Amino acid sequence: MGAALQVTPPEDAALIAQSLETAAERGGDLTAAVYERLFHDRPELEPLFVMDTDGAVRGEMLSRAFDAILDFIGPRAYAHNLISAEATNHDGYNVPREAFADFFATIRDVVRAVCAETWSADMAAAWQRFLASIAGYIAAA
Repeated sequence: MGAALQVTPPEDAALIAQSLETAAERGGDLTAAVYERLFHDRPELEPLFVMDTDGAVRGEMLSRAFDAILDFIGPRAYAHNLISAEATNHDGYNVPREAFADFFATIRDVVRAVCAETWSADMAAAWQRFLASIAGYIAAA
């Protein structure tokens, strides 16, 4: 997978990390906001969580996604492989690849909303490049 050789530019990594830190400081636990937006944009995914009555699965998935984002923009010790593997795993849940990729865009959208006036054009561009790179891993998985 040639995309694994691409490294996130340090400037992009810093901007993405900064946006995540700001969102965490301002918004706390973003689980409810992320899944509300995901289910609004992709209502066909909500029935997949019918057994997650207390939100624990959603919280765990979002936590893993945040960890994957931070590793992907940093050392890439595991995130590129995890993302590819989870895209394949989600095939078993009948989650289309584009919906799996959309989850990362949903995270970006919620982070952008929580960051509000601190969100910058540079952050938007860094996230866009990150999302394009993630989509490459998902498509190749």
